[in-house]
Amino acid sequence: MRIKGGVCARRHIQYKEMGNTFGNIFRLTSFGESHGEAVGGVVDGMPAGVEIDLEFIRSELRRRRPGQSLITTARKEPDEVELLSGVFEGRSTGAPIGFIVRNTNQHSNDYDNLRDVFRPSHADYTYYEKYGVRDHRGGGRSSARITIARCVGGALAKTVLRQMGISVTAYTSQVGNIAIDRDYSKYDLAGAENNAVRCPDAGAAERMIELIRRMKGAGDTVGGIITCVIKGCPPGLGEPEFGKLHAMLGGAMLGINAVKGFEYGDGFDCVTGHGSEQNDVFDIGEDGRVVTLTNHSGGIQGGISNGNDFFFRVAFKPVATILQPQRTVDVNGRRVEVTARGRHDACVVPRAVPVVEAMAAMVILDCCLLNRTVRL
Repeated sequence: MRIKGGVCARRHIQYKEMGNTFGNIFRLTSFGESHGEAVGGVVDGMPAGVEIDLEFIRSELRRRRPGQSLITTARKEPDEVELLSGVFEGRSTGAPIGFIVRNTNQHSNDYDNLRDVFRPSHADYTYYEKYGVRDHRGGGRSSARITIARCVGGALAKTVLRQMGISVTAYTSQVGNIAIDRDYSKYDLAGAENNAVRCPDAGAAERMIELIRRMKGAGDTVGGIITCVIKGCPPGLGEPEFGKLHAMLGGAMLGINAVKGFEYGDGFDCVTGHGSEQNDVFDIGEDGRVVTLTNHSGGIQGGISNGNDFFFRVAFKPVATILQPQRTVDVNGRRVEVTARGRHDACVVPRAVPVVEAMAAMVILDCCLLNRTVRL
Protein backbone atom coordinates (compact mmCIF):
# COMPACT_ATOMS: atom_id res chain seq x y z
CA MET A 1 0.00 0.00 0.00
CA ARG A 2 1.36 3.40 -0.95
CA ILE A 3 1.15 6.07 1.73
CA LYS A 4 0.89 9.64 0.54
CA GLY A 5 2.61 12.21 2.71
CA GLY A 6 3.65 11.61 6.30
CA VAL A 7 0.40 11.44 8.25
CA CYS A 8 -0.44 7.76 7.75
CA ALA A 9 3.18 6.80 8.24
CA ARG A 10 3.27 8.62 11.57
CA ARG A 11 0.06 7.04 12.78
CA HIS A 12 1.48 3.59 12.04
CA ILE A 13 4.73 4.35 13.79
CA GLN A 14 3.11 5.85 16.90
CA TYR A 15 1.37 2.61 17.80
CA LYS A 16 4.36 0.44 16.98
CA GLU A 17 6.39 1.14 20.11
CA MET A 18 5.99 -1.33 22.96
CA GLY A 19 7.89 -3.62 25.29
CA ASN A 20 11.61 -2.95 25.10
CA THR A 21 11.56 -0.32 22.33
CA PHE A 22 11.00 3.41 22.81
CA GLY A 23 10.36 6.00 20.13
CA ASN A 24 8.88 6.43 16.67
CA ILE A 25 11.56 7.52 14.17
CA PHE A 26 14.43 7.84 16.67
CA ARG A 27 14.10 4.51 18.47
CA LEU A 28 15.95 2.84 21.34
CA THR A 29 15.71 -0.90 22.01
CA SER A 30 17.44 -2.00 25.20
CA PHE A 31 18.51 -5.35 26.63
CA GLY A 32 20.22 -6.75 29.70
CA GLU A 33 19.79 -7.32 33.43
CA SER A 34 21.41 -5.89 36.55
CA HIS A 35 23.54 -8.99 37.22
CA GLY A 36 23.73 -10.37 33.69
CA GLU A 37 26.76 -10.18 31.42
CA ALA A 38 25.96 -6.73 30.07
CA VAL A 39 23.44 -3.99 29.44
CA GLY A 40 23.10 -2.59 25.94
CA GLY A 41 20.87 -1.50 23.15
CA VAL A 42 20.32 -0.52 19.56
CA VAL A 43 19.53 3.04 18.43
CA ASP A 44 17.74 3.20 15.10
CA GLY A 45 16.85 6.37 13.23
CA MET A 46 20.02 8.28 14.11
CA PRO A 47 20.56 10.81 11.30
CA ALA A 48 23.61 10.08 9.16
CA GLY A 49 26.70 12.25 9.16
CA VAL A 50 26.53 13.34 12.80
CA GLU A 51 29.90 13.51 14.55
CA ILE A 52 29.85 11.03 17.42
CA ASP A 53 31.68 12.23 20.52
CA LEU A 54 32.46 9.03 22.42
CA GLU A 55 33.86 10.96 25.38
CA PHE A 56 30.58 12.87 25.71
CA ILE A 57 28.66 9.57 25.83
CA ARG A 58 31.06 8.32 28.50
CA SER A 59 30.64 11.51 30.52
CA GLU A 60 26.86 11.04 30.50
CA LEU A 61 27.31 7.50 31.80
CA ARG A 62 29.64 8.75 34.52
CA ARG A 63 26.88 11.05 35.75
CA ARG A 64 24.63 7.98 36.17
CA ARG A 65 27.36 5.57 37.32
CA PRO A 66 27.09 3.87 40.74
CA GLY A 67 29.69 4.58 43.41
CA GLN A 68 30.28 8.17 42.27
CA SER A 69 29.89 9.66 45.76
CA LEU A 70 29.33 8.78 49.41
CA ILE A 71 25.56 9.22 49.04
CA THR A 72 25.15 6.67 46.24
CA THR A 73 25.34 2.88 46.14
CA ALA A 74 28.80 1.46 46.82
CA ARG A 75 28.67 -0.74 43.71
CA LYS A 76 31.69 0.13 41.59
CA GLU A 77 31.25 -0.13 37.83
CA PRO A 78 33.40 1.52 35.14
CA ASP A 79 30.40 1.59 32.77
CA GLU A 80 32.60 1.77 29.68
CA VAL A 81 30.46 1.83 26.55
CA GLU A 82 31.46 -0.02 23.36
CA LEU A 83 29.90 1.15 20.10
CA LEU A 84 29.50 -1.92 17.90
CA SER A 85 27.97 -0.55 14.70
CA GLY A 86 26.54 2.46 12.93
CA VAL A 87 29.63 4.66 13.29
CA PHE A 88 32.40 5.02 10.70
CA GLU A 89 35.37 7.35 10.97
CA GLY A 90 33.73 9.13 13.88
CA ARG A 91 30.38 9.84 12.22
CA SER A 92 27.00 8.14 12.21
CA THR A 93 26.26 6.20 9.04
CA GLY A 94 22.46 6.09 9.31
CA ALA A 95 22.62 2.39 10.17
CA PRO A 96 21.54 1.12 13.62
CA ILE A 97 24.02 2.00 16.37
CA GLY A 98 24.57 -1.05 18.54
CA PHE A 99 26.26 -0.62 21.91
CA ILE A 100 27.11 -2.60 25.02
CA VAL A 101 28.19 -1.84 28.60
CA ARG A 102 29.54 -4.85 30.47
CA ASN A 103 28.70 -5.57 34.10
CA THR A 104 31.87 -6.18 36.10
CA ASN A 105 31.04 -5.81 39.81
CA GLN A 106 27.97 -7.96 40.48
CA HIS A 107 27.58 -9.41 43.98
CA SER A 108 24.81 -11.86 43.15
CA ASN A 109 25.22 -13.79 46.41
CA ASP A 110 23.87 -10.75 48.25
CA TYR A 111 20.46 -11.67 46.83
CA ASP A 112 20.35 -15.39 47.65
CA ASN A 113 17.91 -14.78 50.52
CA LEU A 114 15.53 -13.10 48.06
CA ARG A 115 15.23 -15.96 45.57
CA ASP A 116 11.71 -16.96 46.67
CA VAL A 117 10.66 -13.75 48.43
CA PHE A 118 8.62 -10.84 47.13
CA ARG A 119 10.25 -7.61 48.31
CA PRO A 120 7.71 -4.94 49.35
CA SER A 121 7.07 -2.29 46.65
CA HIS A 122 9.49 -3.98 44.21
CA ALA A 123 8.61 -5.55 40.87
CA ASP A 124 9.28 -9.08 42.18
CA TYR A 125 5.63 -10.09 42.56
CA THR A 126 4.33 -8.42 39.41
CA TYR A 127 7.10 -9.87 37.22
CA TYR A 128 6.47 -13.31 38.70
CA GLU A 129 2.75 -13.07 37.99
CA LYS A 130 3.35 -11.86 34.43
CA TYR A 131 6.12 -14.25 33.35
CA GLY A 132 6.01 -17.10 35.88
CA VAL A 133 9.75 -16.63 36.45
CA ARG A 134 11.98 -13.81 37.65
CA ASP A 135 15.64 -12.96 38.03
CA HIS A 136 16.02 -12.18 41.74
CA ARG A 137 19.60 -10.88 41.40
CA GLY A 138 19.43 -7.13 41.86
CA GLY A 139 15.96 -6.95 40.37
CA GLY A 140 17.01 -8.39 37.02
CA ARG A 141 15.35 -6.54 34.16
CA SER A 142 13.44 -4.24 36.53
CA SER A 143 16.69 -2.85 37.98
CA ALA A 144 17.53 0.82 37.52
CA ARG A 145 20.85 -0.35 36.06
CA ILE A 146 18.96 -0.85 32.80
CA THR A 147 18.76 2.94 32.47
CA ILE A 148 22.33 2.76 31.14
CA ALA A 149 20.84 2.14 27.70
CA ARG A 150 18.61 5.19 28.06
CA CYS A 151 21.61 7.37 28.88
CA VAL A 152 23.48 6.21 25.78
CA GLY A 153 20.43 6.80 23.58
CA GLY A 154 19.93 10.17 25.24
CA ALA A 155 23.55 11.16 24.69
CA LEU A 156 23.19 10.43 20.97
CA ALA A 157 19.95 12.44 20.87
CA LYS A 158 21.59 15.34 22.70
CA THR A 159 24.39 15.32 20.14
CA VAL A 160 21.86 15.99 17.37
CA LEU A 161 19.85 18.50 19.42
CA ARG A 162 22.96 20.58 20.14
CA GLN A 163 23.37 21.09 16.39
CA MET A 164 19.78 22.36 16.36
CA GLY A 165 20.38 24.79 19.23
CA ILE A 166 18.27 22.79 21.70
CA SER A 167 19.47 22.12 25.26
CA VAL A 168 18.10 19.74 27.92
CA THR A 169 19.06 20.43 31.54
CA ALA A 170 17.74 18.67 34.64
CA TYR A 171 18.54 19.16 38.32
CA THR A 172 17.46 18.07 41.78
CA SER A 173 14.87 20.49 43.13
CA GLN A 174 13.71 18.55 46.18
CA VAL A 175 14.85 15.72 48.46
CA GLY A 176 12.41 14.72 51.17
CA ASN A 177 11.01 17.96 52.61
CA ILE A 178 13.99 20.07 51.48
CA ALA A 179 12.98 22.03 48.37
CA ILE A 180 14.27 24.99 46.40
CA ASP A 181 12.25 27.68 44.61
CA ARG A 182 10.29 26.35 41.64
CA ASP A 183 11.41 29.27 39.42
CA TYR A 184 14.38 27.80 37.53
CA SER A 185 15.38 31.22 36.18
CA LYS A 186 16.68 32.11 39.65
CA TYR A 187 19.50 29.60 39.40
CA ASP A 188 22.64 28.89 37.40
CA LEU A 189 21.61 25.41 36.34
CA ALA A 190 25.15 24.48 35.30
CA GLY A 191 26.09 24.80 38.97
CA ALA A 192 24.01 21.74 39.79
CA GLU A 193 26.89 19.53 38.66
CA ASN A 194 29.16 21.04 41.34
CA ASN A 195 27.74 18.92 44.17
CA ALA A 196 26.88 15.27 44.73
CA VAL A 197 23.13 15.77 44.85
CA ARG A 198 22.97 17.86 41.63
CA CYS A 199 21.11 20.83 43.10
CA PRO A 200 21.82 24.38 41.81
CA ASP A 201 21.29 25.86 45.29
CA ALA A 202 24.51 25.13 47.21
CA GLY A 203 22.97 25.68 50.65
CA ALA A 204 20.00 23.41 49.96
CA ALA A 205 22.36 20.85 48.42
CA GLU A 206 24.28 20.54 51.69
CA ARG A 207 21.06 19.92 53.61
CA MET A 208 19.89 17.38 51.04
CA ILE A 209 23.19 15.51 51.24
CA GLU A 210 23.00 15.40 55.02
CA LEU A 211 19.45 14.04 54.87
CA ILE A 212 20.48 11.29 52.45
CA ARG A 213 23.42 10.39 54.69
CA ARG A 214 21.09 10.07 57.68
CA MET A 215 18.73 7.86 55.72
CA LYS A 216 21.61 5.69 54.54
CA GLY A 217 22.90 5.32 58.09
CA ALA A 218 19.45 4.24 59.27
CA GLY A 219 19.08 1.70 56.46
CA ASP A 220 16.19 3.75 55.10
CA THR A 221 15.53 5.75 51.92
CA VAL A 222 14.07 9.07 50.80
CA GLY A 223 12.48 10.38 47.60
CA GLY A 224 12.61 13.68 45.76
CA ILE A 225 11.85 15.73 42.67
CA ILE A 226 13.84 16.44 39.51
CA THR A 227 13.07 19.53 37.44
CA CYS A 228 13.94 19.58 33.73
CA VAL A 229 14.20 22.62 31.45
CA ILE A 230 14.36 22.36 27.65
CA LYS A 231 15.40 25.47 25.74
CA GLY A 232 15.56 26.30 22.05
CA CYS A 233 12.69 24.16 20.72
CA PRO A 234 10.79 25.61 17.79
CA PRO A 235 7.00 25.93 17.85
CA GLY A 236 5.06 23.09 16.26
CA LEU A 237 6.44 19.97 17.97
CA GLY A 238 3.88 17.39 19.06
CA GLU A 239 0.73 15.90 17.58
CA PRO A 240 -2.78 17.34 18.06
CA GLU A 241 -4.50 14.21 19.37
CA PHE A 242 -2.82 11.03 20.66
CA GLY A 243 0.76 12.22 20.33
CA LYS A 244 0.57 15.42 22.37
CA LEU A 245 4.02 16.62 23.37
CA HIS A 246 3.31 16.68 27.10
CA ALA A 247 1.81 13.18 26.87
CA MET A 248 4.96 11.89 25.16
CA LEU A 249 7.19 13.55 27.74
CA GLY A 250 4.97 12.30 30.56
CA GLY A 251 5.04 8.75 29.24
CA ALA A 252 8.81 8.89 28.93
CA MET A 253 9.23 10.11 32.50
CA LEU A 254 6.70 7.73 34.06
CA GLY A 255 8.57 4.85 32.42
CA ILE A 256 11.66 5.59 34.53
CA ASN A 257 12.20 3.38 37.56
CA ALA A 258 10.72 4.76 40.83
CA VAL A 259 8.86 7.65 39.16
CA LYS A 260 5.46 8.34 40.72
CA GLY A 261 4.43 11.69 39.27
CA PHE A 262 4.83 14.16 36.40
CA GLU A 263 3.68 17.75 35.95
CA TYR A 264 4.57 20.44 33.42
CA GLY A 265 4.19 24.19 33.47
CA ASP A 266 2.32 25.29 36.58
CA GLY A 267 1.03 21.74 36.88
CA PHE A 268 -1.29 21.01 39.79
CA ASP A 269 -0.80 24.52 41.16
CA CYS A 270 -2.89 25.95 38.32
CA VAL A 271 -6.14 24.59 39.81
CA THR A 272 -6.14 27.33 42.45
CA GLY A 273 -5.84 30.10 39.87
CA HIS A 274 -8.31 31.72 37.46
CA GLY A 275 -8.26 31.79 33.69
CA SER A 276 -7.51 35.49 33.81
CA GLU A 277 -4.38 34.67 35.81
CA GLN A 278 -3.28 31.50 34.00
CA ASN A 279 -3.70 32.49 30.34
CA ASP A 280 -0.40 33.18 28.57
CA VAL A 281 -1.12 36.41 26.69
CA PHE A 282 0.35 36.72 23.19
CA ASP A 283 2.44 39.64 21.97
CA ILE A 284 4.95 40.45 19.23
CA GLY A 285 8.61 40.25 20.23
CA GLU A 286 11.43 42.54 19.17
CA ASP A 287 12.30 40.17 16.32
CA GLY A 288 8.74 40.26 15.00
CA ARG A 289 7.86 36.76 16.18
CA VAL A 290 4.85 35.79 18.26
CA VAL A 291 5.72 35.47 21.97
CA THR A 292 3.83 35.07 25.24
CA LEU A 293 4.24 37.40 28.19
CA THR A 294 4.15 34.49 30.67
CA ASN A 295 4.76 30.74 30.48
CA HIS A 296 2.26 29.09 32.81
CA SER A 297 1.69 26.48 30.06
CA GLY A 298 5.28 25.26 30.26
CA GLY A 299 5.90 25.82 26.55
CA ILE A 300 3.07 23.56 25.36
CA GLN A 301 -0.43 24.55 24.23
CA GLY A 302 -2.91 22.15 22.68
CA GLY A 303 -0.27 19.44 22.96
CA ILE A 304 2.07 21.35 20.62
CA SER A 305 5.15 23.43 21.47
CA ASN A 306 4.77 27.21 21.27
CA GLY A 307 8.47 28.17 21.20
CA ASN A 308 8.84 28.89 24.93
CA ASP A 309 10.96 26.89 27.34
CA PHE A 310 9.55 23.50 28.32
CA PHE A 311 9.79 22.86 32.03
CA PHE A 312 8.47 19.94 34.01
CA ARG A 313 8.90 18.14 37.33
CA VAL A 314 9.29 14.42 37.98
CA ALA A 315 8.59 12.88 41.40
CA PHE A 316 10.61 9.87 42.57
CA LYS A 317 9.49 7.67 45.42
CA PRO A 318 11.86 6.53 48.20
CA VAL A 319 13.87 3.54 46.92
CA ALA A 320 12.01 0.33 47.78
CA THR A 321 15.09 -1.52 49.04
CA ILE A 322 15.61 -0.68 52.71
CA LEU A 323 18.12 -2.40 54.99
CA GLN A 324 15.52 -3.07 57.68
CA PRO A 325 13.37 -6.11 58.49
CA GLN A 326 10.05 -6.13 56.60
CA ARG A 327 7.06 -8.44 56.55
CA THR A 328 6.22 -10.03 53.21
CA VAL A 329 5.27 -13.36 51.60
CA ASP A 330 7.16 -15.88 49.45
CA VAL A 331 6.31 -17.76 46.25
CA ASN A 332 4.80 -20.58 48.34
CA GLY A 333 2.30 -18.27 49.97
CA ARG A 334 3.97 -18.20 53.37
CA ARG A 335 4.29 -15.09 55.53
CA VAL A 336 7.98 -14.36 56.08
CA GLU A 337 10.30 -11.60 57.21
CA VAL A 338 13.01 -10.29 54.89
CA THR A 339 15.97 -7.98 55.33
CA ALA A 340 17.72 -6.82 52.17
CA ARG A 341 21.48 -7.03 51.89
CA GLY A 342 23.95 -5.60 49.44
CA ARG A 343 24.69 -2.14 48.03
CA HIS A 344 21.84 0.26 47.38
CA ASP A 345 21.05 3.95 46.92
CA ALA A 346 19.42 5.74 49.86
CA CYS A 347 18.06 8.25 47.32
CA VAL A 348 17.88 7.59 43.59
CA VAL A 349 17.35 11.24 42.61
CA PRO A 350 20.97 12.44 42.09
CA ARG A 351 21.76 9.56 39.72
CA ALA A 352 18.39 9.88 37.97
CA VAL A 353 19.10 13.43 36.76
CA PRO A 354 20.92 12.26 33.58
CA VAL A 355 18.21 9.64 32.98
CA VAL A 356 15.50 12.32 32.97
CA GLU A 357 17.59 14.37 30.54
CA ALA A 358 18.15 11.34 28.32
CA MET A 359 14.47 10.46 28.04
CA ALA A 360 13.52 14.08 27.38
CA ALA A 361 16.20 14.41 24.69
CA MET A 362 14.99 11.29 22.88
CA VAL A 363 11.39 12.54 22.92
CA ILE A 364 12.33 15.97 21.58
CA LEU A 365 14.55 14.62 18.80
CA ASP A 366 11.86 12.12 17.85
CA CYS A 367 9.31 14.95 17.64
CA CYS A 368 11.68 17.06 15.54
CA LEU A 369 12.13 14.19 13.08
CA LEU A 370 8.38 13.49 13.02
CA ASN A 371 7.71 17.15 12.28
CA ARG A 372 9.74 16.92 9.10
CA THR A 373 7.06 14.59 7.70
CA VAL A 374 4.24 17.10 8.19
CA ARG A 375 4.76 19.65 5.44
CA LEU A 376 7.28 20.67 2.80
